[in-house]
Amino acid sequence: MARRLAVLSLLFTLSLPIFAADKLIALTFDDGPRPYVLYGTPDAPGLFSVLDKQNVKATFFVMGWRLTPKTWGDHRYETNIGITCIDAAKEALKRGHEIEDHTYSHVELKTAERKKGEGWVIGDVEQGAKVIQAVTGSKPQYVRPPDWILPDDARRDLEHRGFRILTISSENPIQLRDINSLDYLCAGKAPKNCPKPSLTSSVLKQIEAREKHGISNHILAFHELTTTTAMMPDLISQLKSRGYRFVTLKEYMAAVSSKTTEQNVGK
Repeated sequence: MARRLAVLSLLFTLSLPIFAADKLIALTFDDGPRPYVLYGTPDAPGLFSVLDKQNVKATFFVMGWRLTPKTWGDHRYETNIGITCIDAAKEALKRGHEIEDHTYSHVELKTAERKKGEGWVIGDVEQGAKVIQAVTGSKPQYVRPPDWILPDDARRDLEHRGFRILTISSENPIQLRDINSLDYLCAGKAPKNCPKPSLTSSVLKQIEAREKHGISNHILAFHELTTTTAMMPDLISQLKSRGYRFVTLKEYMAAVSSKTTEQNVGK
């Protein structure tokens, strides 16, 4: 009987989620959907293909205005490859990725509140959530404000409405803060301010700095850019070689939030 109980106990332990003991990466991308980035062009690989080859699931923080009928992107600087943003978002879901809220208009919300009031800010986030829900079938849980800027009163109201706000601020435990990749500084044919010696090394340096404080779980914030797509295979491979596992944001939060709570209770 004792042997049987021991075996059952072992099986139960093995069946428990292993997330809390893992080295986890939540890979996230802002400002999409951008079909020409996700599917690629004759001159650049597609982000979907890169993630598939690496067997990595990501979380996309999308602009709500893109999820309107027949919209394919911004005609000023994006390439129309004949695929709408809505179809690209549906394809992301089909491939196992997640979609979350990057507001509807993608304006800087602190300035918007000063000019238009808090109600407008809340409405912009909610409108983004509404069009996302029309595509995904469920209301997004997470919001990443443009440039992480959000007035305190709007933050409280959005949290009261059930949203969780992504931030780089010290108001959150370090495991729940985004790492700003600075990949937007590397966009274009001749970027001047891209981190040296490379974007990959810059991101790894930020991760290593957190590891020195015992942190082995990280949310990486990138953008849907062709230059970012090009560096992804190297970054993902290097992180895998260091023992990291890639999960969606919801999986990450389920694991890390509970672990962080346990640590705080134990203090």
